[in-house]
Amino acid sequence: MSVDKETVAKIANLARIEVSEEELESTVGELNNILDWVEQLSEVNTDGVAAMTSVVAADLPWREDKVTDGGYREKVLKNAPQAEHGFFAVPKVIE
Repeated sequence: MSVDKETVAKIANLARIEVSEEELESTVGELNNILDWVEQLSEVNTDGVAAMTSVVAADLPWREDKVTDGGYREKVLKNAPQAEHGFFAVPKVIE
């Protein structure tokens, strides 16, 4: 796949990027180089290769899954602009 000057001008217009006539030719070459590189990547055999989410093998630490009440209601409500009966109080928005 390759692009021409008209395609680059259309892409620039859609992306709201101003590309002068002088820059069009070099941009065409750069985009074609990028597209050639992407095509080369599609030729790589990836059968049997596990998908990666990160380049670093890391496992998340596990913790015991237990239900608690939190135990710090007062600390949370201290940040509230208004609290009533141990809950956040909000103004009525619907009559």
